[in-house]
Amino acid sequence: MHDVHSSKRFDKVKYIMEAVTMTQTLPKLTTYKEFLEWLPNNGKRYELHDGVIVEMSQPTGKHEKVTSFLTLELAIQVRSLRVPYLLPKTALVKPLEKNSGYFPDILLVNSENLPNEPLWEKESTVTQGASIPLVIEVVSQCVARGTRATH
Repeated sequence: MHDVHSSKRFDKVKYIMEAVTMTQTLPKLTTYKEFLEWLPNNGKRYELHDGVIVEMSQPTGKHEKVTSFLTLELAIQVRSLRVPYLLPKTALVKPLEKNSGYFPDILLVNSENLPNEPLWEKESTVTQGASIPLVIEVVSQCVARGTRATH
């Protein structure tokens, strides 16, 4: 006589064994150097978040208005205070201990520390806190900043 409970138990064990033996391919993490080599000039914006390339969404008009206002106000202050700061448009910020690279909305850079930045001359990348007196990321309640890129 066939035992229905044994058959169900066998099916359950078989299912668990198959689930355990299945392998999932994890996405290959991208290094910062690979990211810079890959970075296309196609009009889209990308960042590297912990080894994953992320395509950034297009900023809204309101976002651009706020960013422009803050940039102009900072430029006025930099000039009036005569401090050695720059407001680069497309410089990257790379945290030293992370496999990441970010294009902040506004980046204030201390030009006097740039000789100490190993990635500045060739890659316009800053890594040291002494080079970065201020970073501003304008956020919106209704717009997500990034979606995963496919490459």
